[in-house]
Amino acid sequence: MITTTTMTDEQRKSVALEYLKRLDHGGDIFELFAEDAQLYFPKCPLAYGIEEIQETFKNVGGILSAITHDYAYLNFVHSADTVVVEGTSSGTTADGTPWRAGVTHGGRWCDVFEIRDGKIQRLFIYLDPDYAGADTARYPWLR
Repeated sequence: MITTTTMTDEQRKSVALEYLKRLDHGGDIFELFAEDAQLYFPKCPLAYGIEEIQETFKNVGGILSAITHDYAYLNFVHSADTVVVEGTSSGTTADGTPWRAGVTHGGRWCDVFEIRDGKIQRLFIYLDPDYAGADTARYPWLR
């Protein structure tokens, strides 16, 4: 897609923040994405377009019952249309297991956004999706 409007770093940051707030409070995140956006989430196939992005979030949402991002500790890095957000979170898995960054294994993450014309064009999410910290057998240092 050809960019038709110029966005400032603060405008792109506000789109990324709005995405996180909607995740936490159950708002419509999908209207923030461009129709042909891409999404990467670990252990999921690369999603192309809104329908595949919705399917990915449906699958991932099935393992969580609540999530809260720690806004006071977010770190933003800007470069042209790219906004990298590093942060921490806490929440509860669908089976009731709580997690909190710095207390349990889960909760540290990094999102790489490409935002143009007020829409998320690309979002690659980097985190360990084992929020409950149950995958310990393969990692001797966790036993």
